[in-house]
Amino acid sequence: MSKPYADREIWFLTGSQDLYGEETLRQVAEQSQEVARLLDASPDVPATVVWKPVLKDADAIRRAMLDANADDRVLGVVTWMHTFSPAKMWIAGLDQLRKPLLHLHTQANVELPWDTIDFDFMNLNQAAHGDREYAYVATRLGVARTTVVGHVTNPAVTARVGSWVRGAAGWAATHELRLVRFGDNMRNVAVTEGDKTEAELRFGVSVNTWGVNDLVRAVDEVSEADVDALVAEYEDLYDVAPELRKDGERHASLRYAARQEIALETFLASVGAKAFTTNFEDLGDLRQLPGLAVQRLMAKGYGFGAEGDWKTAVLVRAAKVMGAGLPGGASLMEDYTYDLTPGSEKILGAHMLEVCPSLTTSTPRVEIHPLGIGGKEDPVRMVFDADPGVGVVVSLADMRDRFRLTANVVDVVAPSAPLPHLPVARAVWEPRPDFPTSAEAWLTAGGAHHTVLSTAAGIDAFEVFADIARTELLVIDESTTRRGFRDQVRWNQVYYRLAQGL
Repeated sequence: MSKPYADREIWFLTGSQDLYGEETLRQVAEQSQEVARLLDASPDVPATVVWKPVLKDADAIRRAMLDANADDRVLGVVTWMHTFSPAKMWIAGLDQLRKPLLHLHTQANVELPWDTIDFDFMNLNQAAHGDREYAYVATRLGVARTTVVGHVTNPAVTARVGSWVRGAAGWAATHELRLVRFGDNMRNVAVTEGDKTEAELRFGVSVNTWGVNDLVRAVDEVSEADVDALVAEYEDLYDVAPELRKDGERHASLRYAARQEIALETFLASVGAKAFTTNFEDLGDLRQLPGLAVQRLMAKGYGFGAEGDWKTAVLVRAAKVMGAGLPGGASLMEDYTYDLTPGSEKILGAHMLEVCPSLTTSTPRVEIHPLGIGGKEDPVRMVFDADPGVGVVVSLADMRDRFRLTANVVDVVAPSAPLPHLPVARAVWEPRPDFPTSAEAWLTAGGAHHTVLSTAAGIDAFEVFADIARTELLVIDESTTRRGFRDQVRWNQVYYRLAQGL
């Protein structure tokens, strides 16, 4: 598999000191280059690993961290104390570092050479206590980091490093993200509100509003030739309902959906945005609530939130980036209704129109149906079932004094029966550990009703993202209990209040 972030770098920094002499330092450099090479060659690690010269003093360490901060290609930094690197040397550098940090606790060899080991070997291979010295200072400074333990030839190790890289890529994506809100939030809805200034400080995203009629003008400017080409693409890629095809009685509606897609993508590109929101209550002179256009743009990697929900749009964009190159996809989602058959409970997730086709490997059907809200023409949309597999449902809510991510690991399953009268794309899942525990925990957490469903990036990547962002994450999975989750919410309330200081 090619590296999804091949143009982005992970810097590999090795700690040592001048105490051991040039011969030992030469071996340190050679062995650390080999560890970096193995990481870079691993299919689990989706960015380019760049080895940097061995660091032996505080000035060099501080300069390396400042250089990493200043280089936009750098997603994060991996550190390893090959020999004993006195950790006071790392204080200034760690204090300056603003990029994500992974502490790799490893060594050059897998097995000890029991029959030949001598003290020269011991002097060279001191990570067992060198990394403890380093970790003490990192902990004392309160440095946010991920720690991975084991040899880099172990697939479990490279898998965890890969998840960290994906979380760091999501972090970079939100810090590079501009988000366009077309109109405002749905009236009287609480959870779609949020502090956009705090979001820019915490996640880096710039959230701003444009008038819906700015988009209307962009729709009006789309050429007929461009619409012709996109409609032909629709008919080539999808199972388009006969009434929407050329010479069909509702073909004009498909053309307008294509016009919306071109206008949306053109407008977003013109302002450098990779995420957006719409609101069925605020459509101006648009003739349809964008459905097909939104689905297609999400499939291209854009973040999206319905009803002005910009926080979910941020999550969708982060999930798209973190899942790049993996099977599966990510989409706006909403828990809609339940099958409460005892012992086989399921959740049916959907939205009015806007579910991303990256969740399926089947051919979506393009259809047109009435929409009972919004007061506009019938919108065009893709209809399909999400593929079965493991997924994670994640929400982002503003809890007044902090943001809270709530995540539920789920098993996406096939619908129990066909859904011939449900005219929207959908996903059906069984939440872990079970439906009653999952739902009670989600409600206890105050998790939002808009979410991202990711079947590509998993819970590990979201955990890394939350750690880097220093943002609360509540996980509901196979180990969750009602009592334990309730207590965790209470403990977190105290911790995050205290962590903010006075």
